[in-house]
Amino acid sequence: MKKIILSLVILTTLSLTSCKNDKAETTEPVEDAAVAAETATTYKVDATKSTIEWIGSKPAGKHNGTIALSSGELSLNNGKVESGKFTIDMNSITVLDLAAGDGKEDLEGHLKGLGKEEDADHFFNTKKFPEGTFEITAVETVDAVTTVSGNLTLKGITKPVSFPATISVDGDMVMLNSESFKIDRTQWGVNYASKSVFDDLKDKFVDDEIELKVSVTAAK
Repeated sequence: MKKIILSLVILTTLSLTSCKNDKAETTEPVEDAAVAAETATTYKVDATKSTIEWIGSKPAGKHNGTIALSSGELSLNNGKVESGKFTIDMNSITVLDLAAGDGKEDLEGHLKGLGKEEDADHFFNTKKFPEGTFEITAVETVDAVTTVSGNLTLKGITKPVSFPATISVDGDMVMLNSESFKIDRTQWGVNYASKSVFDDLKDKFVDDEIELKVSVTAAK
């Protein structure tokens, strides 16, 4: 009889100890998640101070200009960017190296696809695709070099892009400024005068690579 009572006491003690441990395991992750949520801060993009600079090249020379951001946000946790998304206003494509009346309007219209209907898809076809987006998926710093990675969507096509950048926080402001980097425009269906798409262009081609530089300013 004493052995039976002793066994019951041991079983009861083990059961109570197990319950206490289970309760601790289920509450700790919830507390951690709440702390993480409290430390994240959202900064809204200032479209008047944010832009994308571009350079397109061909054998006869090159053109350069800008594209504006219409909106976006950056999310910072403990002073570091952990996510973000920008909307690109494709109708804002501007050519800077040509003067008005010297081909500026024609080139801007061609890039936007505003001419003949059959030419609309030569470059960015802004009637059909007025916006692009870039969504940050990772920000990593290795050996003092910060790399921003994300998904760039143009003409309804999404491809991964990475670029080196400097990110600084000054009070209620955060600035993200990339170094110059290149993308292959044909990955987004921008195939006009591409030697990798067409075989008979000779020297009448436009380089597949577009050089970009991103500057973003955001505030609380």
